[in-house]
Amino acid sequence: MISIRPLLAVAVPVLAALAVLLLNKRAKLRDVISPLAAIAMFAIVASMAPTVLAGGTVDLRLFEILPGIDFAFRVDALGMVFATVSSLLWIVASIYSIGYMRHLNEHAQTRFFACFAASLAAAAGGAFAANLFTLVIFYEVLSLVTYPLVYHHEDEEGWTGSRKYLVYLMGASKSVLLAALALTYNIAGSLDFVPGGLLAGVNASAPLLTVVYFCYLFGFAKAAVMPMHAWLPAAMVAPTPVSALLHAVAVVKMGVFCVLRVVFHVFGVGLVGGLGLGIATAYVVSFTILMASIYALTRDDLKARLAYSTVSQLSYIVLGAVLLSPIAMVGGIIHIAAHAFSKITLFFCAGSIYCASGKRNISDMAGIGRRLPWTMGAFFVGSLSMIGVPPAAGFISKWYLARGSVEAGETPFLIVLLISSVLNAAYFLPVSYAAFFGTEAQESPATVREIPMLTIPLVATAILSVAMGIFPDYFLALAERVVR
Repeated sequence: MISIRPLLAVAVPVLAALAVLLLNKRAKLRDVISPLAAIAMFAIVASMAPTVLAGGTVDLRLFEILPGIDFAFRVDALGMVFATVSSLLWIVASIYSIGYMRHLNEHAQTRFFACFAASLAAAAGGAFAANLFTLVIFYEVLSLVTYPLVYHHEDEEGWTGSRKYLVYLMGASKSVLLAALALTYNIAGSLDFVPGGLLAGVNASAPLLTVVYFCYLFGFAKAAVMPMHAWLPAAMVAPTPVSALLHAVAVVKMGVFCVLRVVFHVFGVGLVGGLGLGIATAYVVSFTILMASIYALTRDDLKARLAYSTVSQLSYIVLGAVLLSPIAMVGGIIHIAAHAFSKITLFFCAGSIYCASGKRNISDMAGIGRRLPWTMGAFFVGSLSMIGVPPAAGFISKWYLARGSVEAGETPFLIVLLISSVLNAAYFLPVSYAAFFGTEAQESPATVREIPMLTIPLVATAILSVAMGIFPDYFLALAERVVR
């Protein structure tokens, strides 16, 4: 089906960003723009779901760049997973951001909301890209428009973190990713995504294809596969709504989404398996899963612990894809949504704790659950999902990943999943235990209380996390479409 709707999904947040800039001096009106645009964007994305679920695609070719390279959109099942998650979570994130920025009286709010909206436009463009060229364009735009969000505080820590953010992301794309694109075009004469793989059946040597594959794996540094992960904890200097955007809604999901595109539609499952790249990648990401979890255990700063948790959880998605078992691939794809709903809840909770009490370190949060019961209750729900406890969403994706490991005959990766879940419990559950059962420091009861504009969104995302665990049918249907 040819339709303008993919372009509209990108255009709505772009127009929202422009409107925010124009309404710089009218703060109340400016703040209304983002939630309205988020609702409109989600409605456009949702309108394409019936076509995709029925096995069709929504296409729009804009113009040709070079022979075999178009700037074009194609909405398919994999893109719909990413677009549904990002557009839905933008609604709650926009409301949360307003409450957060107002409560702390943050500076440069217009720049913040404009860049936030622009980042969702880039995410939508990447989700609906019909080829590698279009995907990489939006991938790069996402890096640029989120850079001001990372250095938002404009202090020494902010500049240091934002420099590392840009060096890792732009450095990787300007070197190995660009090389991968050039080699792919030279080998295949095209950069289009093809069911079964663009490079399947091409006349190229195994060593060359292996080099191209790993250039993509590490060139898409937003996937945070070690050692291309250090930018992610460094970016925690940003305001908490930005951290939620980086870790749950747009940035890191764009990274793993790009890797899945390469596995499924550039190389194809058959070629990845034939070259032995699946198992090799599985060992690399298994190392990332375990090491990042161990790092998380050592962090007292709550956002830093969540950051390393994200590094670990992203590699679940890649692991599911490269195990090349249909069940595991479904698990990896739906973990995009499961992780997003749960991790945004956890970051929202971290921001709520900071706004209410000024506390960042876990060691200072003893007893805070009695002052912030809704916040810490939602944190507990998000933690259970990350661990993989039913009925939260994380259980569904981990169950499919575990089954897929068995189906693939790869028991070592089943063990990795089990060890990782134990580590998840080890670094998440003590936070909730201390918050509800620890002895709090002496302070006035009036100083720490729930902030409604923060509490309502974080409770909503916690409910979404559980709802997906109970009713996973939509994301399962999309994932099964991808692996057919």
